[in-house]
Amino acid sequence: QVQLVESGGGLVQAGGSLRLSCAASGRTFSTYAMGWFRQAPGKEREFVAHISSRGRSTYYADSVKGRFTISRDNAKNTAYLQMNSLKPEDTAVYYCAADKNLVVVAIAAAYDYWGQGTQVTVSS
Repeated sequence: QVQLVESGGGLVQAGGSLRLSCAASGRTFSTYAMGWFRQAPGKEREFVAHISSRGRSTYYADSVKGRFTISRDNAKNTAYLQMNSLKPEDTAVYYCAADKNLVVVAIAAAYDYWGQGTQVTVSS
């Protein structure tokens, strides 16, 4: 099992940047693929980005491609989401998720472990 704790959210003006972190417990972090999802009020949770267990492959939602970068440091048991050129429509609670045997990277139900979320608010 793995426990996940997100941090780094906050209030930022449009065009600004934030870096979210997802700290994982346990000694097997490097065996888990990681994903970031977000959920705005009244909307379903949506996929943002994914990174493979060793960090060799990444995948992004079209809405964030070119603005967000997912990365990980397996030595620190931490995954990151660098968010640049933020827009008001990026406002949401952001969640990190982990899974060992991921088949479909962009589906929330495919991930077994979730953090509690961190709020990101982008003002116009």
